[in-house]
Amino acid sequence: MMQRMKYRIRFLTPAFLGNAEQNGQWRTPPFKALLRQWWRVVWAEQHGFQGDISDMRRDEGQLFGNAWLKGQFCKSAIRIRLSVWETGQAKSWKGIEGQAVFHPEVQQTQNKVGPHAYLGYGPLDARGGTKFAEKVNAAIQAGEQATLSLAAPAKHMSDILSSLALIDAYGTAGGRSRNGWGSISLDPADGSPTLGSHLASWSRPWKEALKLDWPHAIGADDTDHPLVWRTEKTYGDWRGLMRDLAILKISIRTMFVFPPNVRPPHTQPLDRHWLSYPITRHGTKQWRGNARLPSSLRFKVRPDPDDPRRLRGVIFHVPCLPPKDFRPDSDAIEKVWRKAHQLLDELTQPSAGRRYAMIDDNKRREKLRQDLDTLTLARSPE
Repeated sequence: MMQRMKYRIRFLTPAFLGNAEQNGQWRTPPFKALLRQWWRVVWAEQHGFQGDISDMRRDEGQLFGNAWLKGQFCKSAIRIRLSVWETGQAKSWKGIEGQAVFHPEVQQTQNKVGPHAYLGYGPLDARGGTKFAEKVNAAIQAGEQATLSLAAPAKHMSDILSSLALIDAYGTAGGRSRNGWGSISLDPADGSPTLGSHLASWSRPWKEALKLDWPHAIGADDTDHPLVWRTEKTYGDWRGLMRDLAILKISIRTMFVFPPNVRPPHTQPLDRHWLSYPITRHGTKQWRGNARLPSSLRFKVRPDPDDPRRLRGVIFHVPCLPPKDFRPDSDAIEKVWRKAHQLLDELTQPSAGRRYAMIDDNKRREKLRQDLDTLTLARSPE
């Protein structure tokens, strides 16, 4: 028996949902991929975070469709439909980025970068002022909406609702979505279930999460609080919020300083490499030239629960071990992410009392302090 539901999707930040021509367009595949992504988190929690990934892939294939399970090929049991398939309304980036932000390592532009270009590198091009990349002609604009209709077997409905609740809380879609682009909210339509009651704390201790090499849980600290932070400030516009998230990302990355007078590629992976890879002009000989290690620290934009017309930024960590090809150094990875957590926690304190001791390099600490002192975070209960 199939059960049906509808939710109104609203984008809170621009989304780069590329079609065949690389233009932003409403399409179902990104939303199905997003549903699969968060269904895996639900599956992992239900199996006590001990389930084998091959079992997860089997269950996923049987639900979402597959062409790899021998003797069990099947179509998806979940049906998804969008009310629109239109091209996005954002046709230009001219004049919307605002003031550049400080980056201690970009000397050719007087240590200034466009914040939107920094978070959206790829779909956005920073050369000569932030604009769409050469082959991109449109993006979905913040505020655009559509109705997402889903049908799924009734026996899977509880898991689907939990997955949708996680999407509403943490989900982003499209290019550079880990940086907060394509943040979406879901509101029930036509009597479909509300999602808040289906949102549990899908977290596990972050060091335990590093034992698996796939994103399966939101991390939790040593006191069992989820590693989720939110901006203390609310914003009337996504532009300023994304600017502040760019400041935060730049600070977390550049707090790990490359050794001076050492010509890359580096002989061994350094602390900075374990955050994400590749890094412009700072490769390592230990990893393949096409190696890709996405950051496990993610950004999301949400409506403020007290005033849905305003926005808050959310920062959350989905820790997992890098793939075996990276020959992961568990001690080095733990040290790097511990410092990142410490910096985020430092930002929950009044600026006058911040020391930024986790930034080892004194000069870098003082350079980053000016922008960091303008930000204030709070630990989120979710």
